[in-house]
Amino acid sequence: MESNVQLKFNLYPEPIQPLLFAIRALIFDIAAEQNLGDIEETLKWGEPSYLVKTGSTVRIDWKPKSPDQYFIFFNCKTKLIDTFRELHSDVLEFQGNRAIVLNVNSPLPISVIRQCLELSLNYKRVKHLPLLGA
Repeated sequence: MESNVQLKFNLYPEPIQPLLFAIRALIFDIAAEQNLGDIEETLKWGEPSYLVKTGSTVRIDWKPKSPDQYFIFFNCKTKLIDTFRELHSDVLEFQGNRAIVLNVNSPLPISVIRQCLELSLNYKRVKHLPLLGA
């Protein structure tokens, strides 16, 4: 992990760190399982950011102004959030066309988040498919 990304994780409150690390771990697991190549891990807009060559950038963050929520951000110029909304509006909450909003006091819906991350990490391959091939 780059030192600036590690520093950012260290700045999150202790109860928030494992929540964000769980999403980070899913990203790395998916990339390894699907042979997506190296992951570029950096800070974009001050948030931990993840990108593979086949995908669209995924960012994660927690913000003090919304202490009970944490977020997975996606490129708002893609069909990702529209697709996630179509597939998972019964499970997930969204912020416009850019983010999945998660509650710090609720369990992470791992299978749903995993599918969303998979679609984002493979976006360049599936963007032409209805519902991104989901």
